[in-house]
Amino acid sequence: MASTFSGSGDPALSNPDLAPTTQAQRTWRWWHFAALWIGMTMCIPAWMLASGLIDQGMSPAQAVATVLLGNAIVLVPMLLIGHAGARYGVPYAVLARASFGVEGAKVAAVARAVVACGWYGIQTWVGGTTLLALVSVALGRPVAGDPLPVLGISTAQLAAFAVFWAVQLFFVAKGMEMVKRLETWTAPAKIVICVALTAWALSHTGGVAQAFGAHSTFAAGAKPVTFASVFWPGLTAMVGFWATLALNIPDFTRFARSQRDQIVGQAIGLPIPMGALAAMAVLATAATRVVYGKAIWDPVELASHFQNIWVLIGLLVISIDTISCNIAANLVGPAYDFSALAPRWISYRRGAWVTALIAASILPWKLVASSSGYIFTWLIGYSALLGPIAGIMIADYWLLRRGVLEVGDLYVADGTYGYRRGWNPAAMIALVVAVAPSLPGFLMAAAPQTFGGLDPVWATLYPYAWFVGAGVATAVYYALMRLTPRPVVAA
Repeated sequence: MASTFSGSGDPALSNPDLAPTTQAQRTWRWWHFAALWIGMTMCIPAWMLASGLIDQGMSPAQAVATVLLGNAIVLVPMLLIGHAGARYGVPYAVLARASFGVEGAKVAAVARAVVACGWYGIQTWVGGTTLLALVSVALGRPVAGDPLPVLGISTAQLAAFAVFWAVQLFFVAKGMEMVKRLETWTAPAKIVICVALTAWALSHTGGVAQAFGAHSTFAAGAKPVTFASVFWPGLTAMVGFWATLALNIPDFTRFARSQRDQIVGQAIGLPIPMGALAAMAVLATAATRVVYGKAIWDPVELASHFQNIWVLIGLLVISIDTISCNIAANLVGPAYDFSALAPRWISYRRGAWVTALIAASILPWKLVASSSGYIFTWLIGYSALLGPIAGIMIADYWLLRRGVLEVGDLYVADGTYGYRRGWNPAAMIALVVAVAPSLPGFLMAAAPQTFGGLDPVWATLYPYAWFVGAGVATAVYYALMRLTPRPVVAA
């Protein structure tokens, strides 16, 4: 076993929040990890993903199967990277130093943190919208107003966003133990409301068999839409949906009581609830066609169609769901990442403040309003960046170091992971080479008017962005490290 951390690391690379967890801090059992994943999977964007696949032409059965397969795939890097967190008690931003170098790891940390800030802002806006709908129902009238200059939203919308923003920070300020409690407390409530919604859906669709018996509706024409043209981008998007957590899962597994707890908890908590949510989304959407004469994909809008107390209960659960999901998925990770950029000045709590401030400053409501292609641009786009980082870290930890790290050297500039002035050239080269094949396809998808003239071959490669990036990065990094070997700690 590698040496342990003595607590005397470089102040520029360490603080109490980044130091390895002590035995007393390792309180998470397998059911805490299962509850964590129930809390994160039961969210509006995840609900919309299955519905989005149906909107692209998939049948209900095909959509659910795609979601299940994507989660089974992303569970693999989740467990492989999470292993290091449980074994050594280090967060993602510190673990990345083993492969990227003590300075180069900041690139990996920022890449993950920026994506999380975008998600945090979007989820906070969704939560604020839900909160405003809850107030409207309680008052018996809609709360409206004229858009404010520059911001483009009303005073009421801004106030709801600010309240939701502040409530989340309250929980984060209490530390990781409060996050664990929040996820554990809210998981049963989410299960109950989902069961109730499923029962409502089944009562209007004639049963599961009829709802899932619908056929696909792929469009024909000059540019026909086929199963393959939807399946592969959809699968990549599903993997990309949790690509952020696949990287920073050590931020949670570092608190695991044992390796078994994180493995069992995640294996139960990720694919099963995600598949169940996809099935419920399909059933509920089918029911809305029968009851309301149109497909309602947004659960907030669906809740607003119910009457009396059920509206309040539904919106309240959605609000709690958004809080627990957003904190766990989009605030904990970047809080550690920003802390790792300047440990002397930024603690975990200050990192959370930085994340929240950036998320608000990007005006996420405009991001949502102007973005197109939730699956094909946003999810696949950032998976092209995060997939290579996952490939590099897995290759380093499992293929090169065989799971053995010199923990103390993760916190000093002149140790095993100092490389060249803190940067590992092999990791940086592998990252650039792995991202490059997907970049043209991303530009074509995000700005077709400007980049639509690029060679169509890039568009055919882009739907596999996460897989291409992870595979290329793993191969290139492993080859470069074997050609220019660095000291590897012996077990």
